[in-house]
Amino acid sequence: MLAEAQDEIPEGAGWVYEPKWDGFRAIVFREGDRVHLCSRNGQPLERYFPEVLVGLAKALPPEIVVDGEIILPGPRGLDFDALSNRIHPAASRVHKLSVETPAGFVAFDCLALGDVDLRPLAGSLRRQKLLEHFAGHGAFFVTPQTADVGEAKRWFHDFEGAGCDGVIARREALDYQPGKRVMVKVKHGRTVDCVVGGYRPGKTEGTVGSLLLGLYDEAGVLHHVGHTSSFSAKEKKALREKLLPLEGGTSFGAGRTPDAPSRWNKGKDGPTWVPLEPKLVCEVRYDYLQGPRFRHASTFLRWREDKAPKDCVTLQLLPPNPFSLATIVALSPGRVAAS
Repeated sequence: MLAEAQDEIPEGAGWVYEPKWDGFRAIVFREGDRVHLCSRNGQPLERYFPEVLVGLAKALPPEIVVDGEIILPGPRGLDFDALSNRIHPAASRVHKLSVETPAGFVAFDCLALGDVDLRPLAGSLRRQKLLEHFAGHGAFFVTPQTADVGEAKRWFHDFEGAGCDGVIARREALDYQPGKRVMVKVKHGRTVDCVVGGYRPGKTEGTVGSLLLGLYDEAGVLHHVGHTSSFSAKEKKALREKLLPLEGGTSFGAGRTPDAPSRWNKGKDGPTWVPLEPKLVCEVRYDYLQGPRFRHASTFLRWREDKAPKDCVTLQLLPPNPFSLATIVALSPGRVAAS
């Protein structure tokens, strides 16, 4: 069951709210001694998270199906970068990381118990079953939930410091509807002024596919932080004409670049972007940072002719106030002492 993005937290009778956890969505099937962990599209995940299988075996009864999120708690809250590093082809590497940076699991729905399909039941009844049959311990717990929209708004702002990236709202009486966007997700969204340091050509000749964005560090070095591609076909053609006089300039190179080598692009062809003189500034909206860059594509808002490129600095991306993940976990109902 999926969620539709909205800008505001919905209010009114019948709504309940939960933190939006920043991890990998996963379904857990427990059958006897076997625990199967898979992504929402059915891809198996157990080989990447052996410690999660051990923790779930301790938390779950012999016959159950649970919906939830694999998370990786770090010293500053949830660490999505470290979690992503767990998807590695080498078993030795996975084992090493499972010991050094163990992951956990947040449960937020119960889909089956024994041979009974719980999906037709109201969400409040499914949650009751989850609380009765999920034995929380350590980083394995049931997500907090509230019917108080004021509390949900406080979570939205406070919990970001622990790595949660918004709030999920669902109807308390709603049955479980696989594949349908019947919940609501409200994610953090911020704006930032960025230098346009390059572009990737569009699929149609003579157009721009995406703008490559950068920010200057304290030493005056320009670093690539993400891209924006929210343009119509007409705008992509006009962009090409706008950028043509700036092509060939020096932008990225001294710092982080768009095609920096990684294990994901190893062996691929060279750069697929066109450098520009760093003279244009635009304002974009982004939802979440992954380390020093935007995790997802940002949304173009407007050009900033009034702002100097050198004023586009990384200090604009100040992290949220720190908030203890342990404080959030303590709100989980039905927890037992960690062991």
